[in-house]
Amino acid sequence: MTLSLYDYVSIGLQAVFTAHPAFHVLGVPISMAVVMLVAGLLTGLIVGAIPALSGPFAMAVALPILISTFGFSAAALLPTLAFLLGVMKAATLGGSVPAILFNTPGTPDAYLTTFDGYPMARNGQAGKALRVAQFACVSGDTMSDMVLITTAPFLAVFVERYMGFPEKGALIILSMAFIGAAVGASAIKGLISAVFGLFLASIGRGDDQTPRLTFGIPDLANGFSVTVAVVGVLILGEVYQAIEDLAHQHRSKTSPSPVVDRGDQKLHWHERLALMPIIGRSGLIGITVGALPGIGSTLAATLGYAIQKRRHKGAVPMGQGAPEGIAATEAASAAVSGANLIPVLSLGIPGNVAAVFILIAIDTIGGLNPGPSVFTLNQHELNPELVMVIGVFVIMMLGNAINWTLGSMLMRRLGVLQHIPPRIMMPLVLVITVAAIYLQEGKMTSIYFALGFGVIGYLMRKMQMSGLPFVIAYILADDLERLLRQGFSASGADPWFLFSSPLAVAFLLASVVVAFTMSRNPIGKTIIKNADPE
Repeated sequence: MTLSLYDYVSIGLQAVFTAHPAFHVLGVPISMAVVMLVAGLLTGLIVGAIPALSGPFAMAVALPILISTFGFSAAALLPTLAFLLGVMKAATLGGSVPAILFNTPGTPDAYLTTFDGYPMARNGQAGKALRVAQFACVSGDTMSDMVLITTAPFLAVFVERYMGFPEKGALIILSMAFIGAAVGASAIKGLISAVFGLFLASIGRGDDQTPRLTFGIPDLANGFSVTVAVVGVLILGEVYQAIEDLAHQHRSKTSPSPVVDRGDQKLHWHERLALMPIIGRSGLIGITVGALPGIGSTLAATLGYAIQKRRHKGAVPMGQGAPEGIAATEAASAAVSGANLIPVLSLGIPGNVAAVFILIAIDTIGGLNPGPSVFTLNQHELNPELVMVIGVFVIMMLGNAINWTLGSMLMRRLGVLQHIPPRIMMPLVLVITVAAIYLQEGKMTSIYFALGFGVIGYLMRKMQMSGLPFVIAYILADDLERLLRQGFSASGADPWFLFSSPLAVAFLLASVVVAFTMSRNPIGKTIIKNADPE
């Protein structure tokens, strides 16, 4: 039997809509993947609308629970990814709700949405502002997914055809240098964070017969779990910082006055058409930023708003309730979600914090090995990885379709979540996170390690050092060591094998240039300053 691309798409659609049904409605099977996608979208909307939480937090807590529920079989990967992708997509949309209604961004990306969203709400146009945010967010997300579907296979083919052990190893070094130098206010601190992640990842790991750097402690023989390290630094470190902030804050006796809608709240087609050029431009910005490893949606939103501010010619000035400001911000931040999976599926390199948990799920459960093999169209024998990635694409597009309707119905009702006191939320977040880690790891030592990594994340925040370079370096450390060992062996133990290829040399030179350039000219503060309407 000869398998065509049409056959693979058909099997991928069946894997999403009919395989492993959770229940039946009028005799029609509803698959577990679709159920988990809807559950993830609802969770993302709710979590995004709560200022104390974020999409990556929900993904970090949910991942151990999902793995414990579905197990490690190939059938477990699609429902797990469906939930995580749903959270990733909907959290950005949910974050705009408190930003517009209460001038309190639910996510860091939504900070710039407050510039025009809250003035619109104060002027009696809260409903229209929310509709603008939804329209721009889902449009940008859809654009990004389409670029992912059309771009990732070609990048994977390029990697397979032109890159061997030296090139792949040098590319990982370039990625970590770029992430370390570009993320955060200081390139030097970012690079130190990445190197520290590589160091801790080397404990107890590798192909050596004797575990490394364990100091005779048996619990360190297998190293630290990726989930423990990532959740500790990114989530628990943030919780520790939030609890400290709460301890220094006085309880506010004022609350935002409720907004009242006045006039027409619909977003008419001529208004949507007028916003489309802005959404398209900001979407391209988000896609470009998202495809670069380690740069995140906050920078994309900032760039989108800054460029729109310079080009703005609307009747309402930017920063005083212009719908164009909301559209530019939301489209740019949402467009990151699909593009950040391009390096994940093609190279196994996470694009941002949300993509980190997608990659952890793939590595932990199995059934999908990021790289060229994913997109191999085997005509004589079914390639299950290609079926799986087609299923992922279908889930992402289905999630966008559901966001068009589900987000519209729920966004205004989610405003009540803003009133949950952080003093109640933060301890609850801590308990849920620790319980989720124990559920996956099943031993108390993992809890102690996670709490310790949380302290590391907390100290990094106190030193204004980003935890993302640490996390991505920690995840890529195993791949880097494996490639270096294999390249060293294949070259006949040549210590200079990394410099044997012009492309590898170009990547290594680019690593030095990126680190040097970013350290002399940090871009983050300049962009944010230009974007602020004040």
